[in-house]
Amino acid sequence: MPLFSLEGRVALVTGASGGLGRHFCRVLHEAGAAVALGARRPEAVAADAAALGDRAMPVALDVTDTASVAAAFGAVEARFGTVDLLVNNAGIAATRPFLEHTEEEWDRVLDVDLRGAFLVGQAAAKRMVAAGKPGAIVNIASILGGRVIPGVAGYSAAKAGLVHLTRQMAVELARHRIRVNALAPGYVATEINRDFFASEAGQAVVKRIPQRRLGMVDDLTGPLLLLASDAGAHMTGSVVTVDGGHSVNSL
Repeated sequence: MPLFSLEGRVALVTGASGGLGRHFCRVLHEAGAAVALGARRPEAVAADAAALGDRAMPVALDVTDTASVAAAFGAVEARFGTVDLLVNNAGIAATRPFLEHTEEEWDRVLDVDLRGAFLVGQAAAKRMVAAGKPGAIVNIASILGGRVIPGVAGYSAAKAGLVHLTRQMAVELARHRIRVNALAPGYVATEINRDFFASEAGQAVVKRIPQRRLGMVDDLTGPLLLLASDAGAHMTGSVVTVDGGHSVNSL
């Protein structure tokens, strides 16, 4: 539908080598955008970019390094022009009980998941403002930004911070015609978690989801396009939850 078209847009997706990142790149490309696949190791996304064709490129991007961030935006601008659609997807987690969570793990998770989103988001917004271009930023949060489970203190704290950062950015960037929203997935089936969710413990988690199933990457397609395109033109500062009802279930 034309309302969801991204024709003429230039998108950058961070964390493009992961399952969600790869999916987001395909979705944006199919909607018409030129897409830069950002990853710390660009060779990890080179084949994906080649498969997408001329409107795609791999780009080296360490979201925790300001010089790397600047270089990545410079490379994309040289090829496609100003980035006017950013998907802040890069993220990591450390799974460990709170009493065993190390300072190094805490710093690393917060550095990538929160500080990285700040650095890349600010860089994107500055370039949009300088070019006089409206745009959209989609921060990939999590339902753990609003609730907690044992063992992921750093990740939960980072995602809660990202949700609030989204709202702060939305308020300050609205006058520049830059919309900032967050997409908050629940548990999504990937290659990494397949074995866990096939186990007894994993099935117990699934039973607490009202829809009684894990999310699939395709479940995120519509919400992402809504936030990225003119279909969501009057949305900014929103957090769109996609979790099969998990976050509203008290069980």
